[in-house]
Amino acid sequence: MNSLFQKYINTFRGLSQEIWILAGITLVNRAGMMVIPFLSIYLTGEVGLSLQQVGWIMSCFGVGSLIGAWSGGKLTDIIGGYRVMFGSFILGGLGFILIQYLHDFQSLCIGVFLLTLVADAFRPALFVAMSNYSKPENKTRSVSLIRLSVNLGMSLGPTVGGALILYFGYAALFWLDGATNIAAGVLLIILLNPKKRKPIDLQVEVDNPLSPYKDAYYLLLLAGLYIFTIAFLQYFSSMPVYYRNVIGFSEGQIGLLMGMNGLLVFLIEMPVVQYFDSRNYNRAKLLIFGLSLLGLSFLILPFANWPGIVVVSVLLMTIGEIFVFPFANTLAVRRAKKGKQGEYMALFSMNFSVAHIFSHNIGMQSAERLGFNSTWFIVAGICGLGMLVFFLLSKKSVD
Repeated sequence: MNSLFQKYINTFRGLSQEIWILAGITLVNRAGMMVIPFLSIYLTGEVGLSLQQVGWIMSCFGVGSLIGAWSGGKLTDIIGGYRVMFGSFILGGLGFILIQYLHDFQSLCIGVFLLTLVADAFRPALFVAMSNYSKPENKTRSVSLIRLSVNLGMSLGPTVGGALILYFGYAALFWLDGATNIAAGVLLIILLNPKKRKPIDLQVEVDNPLSPYKDAYYLLLLAGLYIFTIAFLQYFSSMPVYYRNVIGFSEGQIGLLMGMNGLLVFLIEMPVVQYFDSRNYNRAKLLIFGLSLLGLSFLILPFANWPGIVVVSVLLMTIGEIFVFPFANTLAVRRAKKGKQGEYMALFSMNFSVAHIFSHNIGMQSAERLGFNSTWFIVAGICGLGMLVFFLLSKKSVD
């Protein structure tokens, strides 16, 4: 047992102190992201909006995220990622506190748009900082450590969030979410001041930098990842409603179920990443495997009325996520060296934002019109399309 634990600890060795600081700040920020998993339930249950209206609000979420990621990447190349992350944390924290006071459809559309506009500006800045503070041979593990902090935070967030709703109501959720965002900004000032923390792998200017919009390999990677994200995000919008309305779970049970995902990622992702990364597996083929598991997680839902099937579904989704996100992130970070990192990573983050625009709306509209079972079949089919894209990527030269 001690030997197994020691091997797990060894997977974290060699990472820079700055990466650990970034991971800690990200953990604080993501632990406070309690509103997002319950947003669709809050809007339908507490505010009284229809599924279609919630779908449009979540599209506003995606549009704000898209513009925020684009502007965050541009600003990172101009003023630096440190300032971008700090502004995003502080303004995002205030936004989470204020959003609870909006109660009609139009104001919620505008409020959610503005909130994600500032909150998601930090994403490309975080990727650039992560790349600059890690040695080339540690990029994949650095990505995984940041992801572990995200998932550990998001395993704590829904669990604590579900308890807060149960005992104190939704208002406590918004206040704590805002406070943790602001706390992340304060920690950034104290622990990662760029005057004291110097980059390890500084971005270098390249002659005739390649535009990410003309990089065929990069665009193919983003296309497959976009399709994956369209399906994956159903677990954070239409799936919680399915858990409550069809399976009959309470907010507390939903929080525990979603928290299980983050905890499993925390426990097994780093060993999995080190094993496959050290053996130089074709990363595109690992992406195919991960996407197939995600598709299967949806495909099994219509065939069983047993509530435990949703646990199996989350397990499959979690393993699929572990095989897709860290290796896709690493491919993107390494590819960004061919041009301006901020612009590359902005496009990478915008990919998720565009998925937010359509994913939640597709899921909500489909569930309203066709029912949840038909929706899960459609999403599984979307996963199959993504597998084809990653197959084409695996046959394409990285140069």
